[in-house]
Amino acid sequence: MKNLVAESDYLPLSSSYRVDGSPWTLKEKILLGLTARQYLRQLLRNPVNWLLLVLFAVGLPLLLQRYLVGLGSVTHASNDYPWGLFLGFGLFGMVPLSASGFLLGTTVSLFGRKDFHPIERLALLNGLLGYFFAVVYLLVDLGMPWRLTYPMVISFGPAAVLFLVAWHVATYLSVQVAEVLPSFFEWIGRSAWKIHIKRITLGLTIAGIILSTLHQGALGALFTYAPTKVHPLWLSSEFQWIHFFCSAIFGGLAMVIVSSTLIDRWIPWRCGHAFRANLQRMTLGLGKGASYAMITYLVIKLVAIAHDNEWEQLLGGWGLYYLLEVGIGVVAPMLLFATGVRNGEVGKVRIAAFLTVVGIVWNRLNTALVCFNYQMYAEIPHWKEVWLTITLYALYFVVYRWIVYRLPIVFEWKETAAPQT
Repeated sequence: MKNLVAESDYLPLSSSYRVDGSPWTLKEKILLGLTARQYLRQLLRNPVNWLLLVLFAVGLPLLLQRYLVGLGSVTHASNDYPWGLFLGFGLFGMVPLSASGFLLGTTVSLFGRKDFHPIERLALLNGLLGYFFAVVYLLVDLGMPWRLTYPMVISFGPAAVLFLVAWHVATYLSVQVAEVLPSFFEWIGRSAWKIHIKRITLGLTIAGIILSTLHQGALGALFTYAPTKVHPLWLSSEFQWIHFFCSAIFGGLAMVIVSSTLIDRWIPWRCGHAFRANLQRMTLGLGKGASYAMITYLVIKLVAIAHDNEWEQLLGGWGLYYLLEVGIGVVAPMLLFATGVRNGEVGKVRIAAFLTVVGIVWNRLNTALVCFNYQMYAEIPHWKEVWLTITLYALYFVVYRWIVYRLPIVFEWKETAAPQT
């Protein structure tokens, strides 16, 4: 696609009008101005698409097997280990990495930091798709999607943490849809409809702060239901909610850095001037915020260990594993963030962001799977569960790429036709 763009003076699409002033049709917008034959040729030329085809060729039949035969046919789930990869990675891992939506929305709309505006829509898209696919993972784990609203409406239990999580995730997902709608309105040629979203932008931002704060913490509070099963180093009943919330702050910021870096590296033809010209400065700014959140997280971790008097736990094998997780997933990226921001080294900040994303997923998998029932046998996920988890993430990648290619997420949309000379 990059080569085709370089050879054409009318690609990529960045407005509702061609060079001659005539409007693009919806079909042409979907195909990026190419013919069906050209578009298919571009799909087959990309080696990533062949890898995706292999993943889906095996993963989609496994997904069908899960719904026809049952969860036990594709996982080792049991009463001892009820939360496998679908929830450990798909829900507990993706939700904190999707916190970028409310973080950047707050930064730009509430705090007036317009210098981060070129990356705001990317952060909002990260949040929307991250939460949406977290729900997809949840539905694959639970089954019976027609009963999705059961714990929210029929079995009305406002005192339950699951009730809180269900309502907040559903409501916040609706907020994120509204926040991404302006870019969709521009793409379909209905820019005037954005005024309806602008009128409630402040309300959406405030709602996003409240809902995200509560459900990020509530995900951590879920583990307090089983206080004797999770290893003490990964569970602090008094501080678990704030561990999850605080880690979501630097996790969300790091995910924006990672996604913007990959987009700038692999699809520069789709990046607008404002995005590319300000990317390094914005990356340093996001890294600065992430480093502050990380030092706060570390302090709270130490306070939790001291509060529960768990210092002796650090001396055993689990303690060494815990220190390894914190060292690689938090301390190392925190130092890289700090030195990178101080010296203006964008490369260090980006490496730190990648390490942070790995550290967040590692921590969630440890809490939900590895260190769950640590006194019993070690649970090894079924290969079908691993493949299905990767397949669903590949589907996330496909949807993400499709949107970034078309909607004005990282480029500016021209709303009027170019003047004819």
